[in-house]
Amino acid sequence: MGIRVEADPAELGFDAARLERLDRHFARYVDDGRLPAFLAVVARRGRVVHVGAQGCAPDALWRIFSMTKPITSVAALSLYEEGAFELTDPVERFLPEFAGMRVYARGSAQRPLPLLFEPGAEWNYSVATDVLGRVLEVVAGRSLDAVLRERVLDPLGMDETAFWAPEARADRLVPLHVPHPETRLAVREDGFGAQALREPAMLSGGGGLVSTAADYHRFALMLLGEGELDGVRVLGPLTARYMGRNHLPGGADLEAFGRPLFAETTFDGTGFGLGVSVVVDAAAAKVVCSEGELAWGGAASTAFWVDPREELTVLFFTQLLPSSTHPIRPQLRQLVYQALVD
Repeated sequence: MGIRVEADPAELGFDAARLERLDRHFARYVDDGRLPAFLAVVARRGRVVHVGAQGCAPDALWRIFSMTKPITSVAALSLYEEGAFELTDPVERFLPEFAGMRVYARGSAQRPLPLLFEPGAEWNYSVATDVLGRVLEVVAGRSLDAVLRERVLDPLGMDETAFWAPEARADRLVPLHVPHPETRLAVREDGFGAQALREPAMLSGGGGLVSTAADYHRFALMLLGEGELDGVRVLGPLTARYMGRNHLPGGADLEAFGRPLFAETTFDGTGFGLGVSVVVDAAAAKVVCSEGELAWGGAASTAFWVDPREELTVLFFTQLLPSSTHPIRPQLRQLVYQALVD
């Protein structure tokens, strides 16, 4: 059946006519051929007030890529709460191969590359959460899919989130697209996209999951509930709050502390927590938002955020690589917040 509206928007402070602007805006992307499809979910105080979609079913499956990272991070913090590791532990404690590791250019040991920067000195988008996923396997003594299933997915009832779409669900997986180099219209990329239909060689904690709007909505509600959903506690409230604090030194934002190469978030006014971005200065962010908002996105232009101040969760799904093709995230914020009137 998939995700569906649960409450009258007016009951929860939204103007229904203004919410329709969101649908019209992104429908133009689909009609023009710039996006293959879209599905947007807006909820407040745990109840869905709006589902907008075109070109897909409510129960569609999506490659969420880097929106896997917050899920892996929650699983890690769940193990942390059991004393399995300290946040200050060196990676080599669990992966001895990392001790004294050198990075080589062009595969040659004769041309070592220096560190990009000393650990803790700057922030850079990386494969760190993939490494974390392997650490979790070592700590738990189980495969990453088993760790995520046991600690996050099963407790939250995220039954259709997995590292690949099985044959029985293959027809629900939205095809992956890329922009045509000349027209910029969305064209199918079935070669890379088909990887989500088979068991991967590596379980990527940083970008490997396939999910549905209904499943990820439950994950977002757990974050809004400070680690709890429907009476099931995944994280302690203090741990959940700690995850959502800005952990960049000196309270810096990513504009000051990050490397402007690539990320699933804007840099101005945005810090970084444990697996999610955190708005630290709403004015500096240059888009309507709330301080304390948690967010992240995926390479195929998916996105989500949790706004504790407004008790709001928002999800957006499509399948267009890369996420920088269109300004979907700032436009989504504009369209959601202009409809919130109480």
